[in-house]
Amino acid sequence: MTSEGVATRRATLRAQVEQVVARTPVIDIHTHLYEAGFGDLLLWGIDDLLVYHYLVAEAFRYLDRPYEEFWAMPKSAQAELIWKELFLKRSPVSESCRGVLTTLNELGLDARSRDLPSLRRWFAERKPGEYVDVCLEKAGVKSVYMTNSPFDDQERRVWEKGLCRDERFHAALRIDPLLLSWEKVVPRLAGWGYEVRGDLSGRTVDEVRRFLADWSSRLKARFVMVSLPPDWVYPANNPCNQLIERAVLPHCREHGQPFAMMPGVIRGVNPGLALAGDGVGLTRLASLGSLCARFQENRFMATVLARENQHELCVLARKFRNLHIFGCWWFLNVPHLVEEITRMRVEMLGLSVTMQHSDARVLDQLIYKWRHAREVIGQVLADKYADLQATGWEASPEEIERDVRQVLGGEFERFCGDAAG
Repeated sequence: MTSEGVATRRATLRAQVEQVVARTPVIDIHTHLYEAGFGDLLLWGIDDLLVYHYLVAEAFRYLDRPYEEFWAMPKSAQAELIWKELFLKRSPVSESCRGVLTTLNELGLDARSRDLPSLRRWFAERKPGEYVDVCLEKAGVKSVYMTNSPFDDQERRVWEKGLCRDERFHAALRIDPLLLSWEKVVPRLAGWGYEVRGDLSGRTVDEVRRFLADWSSRLKARFVMVSLPPDWVYPANNPCNQLIERAVLPHCREHGQPFAMMPGVIRGVNPGLALAGDGVGLTRLASLGSLCARFQENRFMATVLARENQHELCVLARKFRNLHIFGCWWFLNVPHLVEEITRMRVEMLGLSVTMQHSDARVLDQLIYKWRHAREVIGQVLADKYADLQATGWEASPEEIERDVRQVLGGEFERFCGDAAG
């Protein structure tokens, strides 16, 4: 075949793969979104897009004013300030800024006039319940996994009151305070009727398991999750590890739930920035490996925040079939790093990963985060199928569609088994 013929075949294959990736519905396995029934906890609209903590941190690269002054402003004024600093006074070239513009463009809104009031008027005419449908459709997302904490007072009240569930939204039980702030959690659990003690004596472990079972049932939680600091070490004799060993992992085995671990975040590097002030550190992944080796009857999920940890995480996943790795989290969710990490994972692990999750906090972000992710995933997979083509192996259209479904949520469902049913 001539070089021109090879180039034509390769271009045809690339277009085919990118089209399949663009149209395949996604299972978004980690977000910070809520169903519409949670009321004000569901963030959406132009002001929430603009005061997203990524943009807050970026804006303070230019702002010369006290943090307290910014946080004292109403949300609308914060949004106007960020719009001015990042979109009007300089070109919005960062990934977070581009994301806002991608979202507006996909919604059919023209931001070229730089007219924030007109954008606000458009969003003001939307109704949250109907707008959820719009965003899921535009993003090509068929189901969303929330992050649900019984230790959040506002969220807990909604669960206790009860709500009519949206079947597209699934719960994940987040237990950070339980594992990382045990001494503070003890009186709260006791106040809720659980017989617990700070030294884990008596009925404490059984009562923690009862707490996990109660909330797994209330939420219909598909998995249990925790975000960990980079200096977390296992094995080590401390309440966190004792609770993991004696309560969390037995609970997960009994209820068929994977345990999702997300290490690498350093909370409050700059407290003045509030949620935008968290940082990243290098994780000791040997600790995760020790858990996977010791508790092979448990299923673990992991995504790690530091770029420097990604190769080691892939090696761990090659060694432990009870470990599923997913997505490019937080500071890694920029196209350059998503491509680098996704390419490495495919080359080391094949299709046994979930390539991305959105980590969206604002409903509208589903649109841009998945639009941008699909572009990168399509490029990586197109290259890999072209590599196969060069060996004489031709992937059929049906095989390509099967594979794409797998890496956009199907492998997660297979790994979870009945837990994700």
